[in-house]
Amino acid sequence: MSGPLGDLDPVLTPPKRLAALAVLSNATTTDFTFLRDHLAVSDSDLSKQMAVLIDAEYVTATKSRGRGGSTTYKITRAGRNAFENHKRALERLIAG
Repeated sequence: MSGPLGDLDPVLTPPKRLAALAVLSNATTTDFTFLRDHLAVSDSDLSKQMAVLIDAEYVTATKSRGRGGSTTYKITRAGRNAFENHKRALERLIAG
């Protein structure tokens, strides 16, 4: 796609994924519960959104085992680059 829309990352176009990556870009790691509560989404919705980000290699997930196990997410270098590029593309689009 050419023009300003062509620079937008289709993985980050959905607001929930963009918001999740925005949170992760400002943290060392973030756990599932914090992301779910911060984004005000259901467990299943967050799981689906994060699976797409993991498949795109924008995020890694670490699962702890045992009682009260949790999942922790971390943005990858590719994810940080994709987020910054997408953010710049949005800024250009808004600026006209």
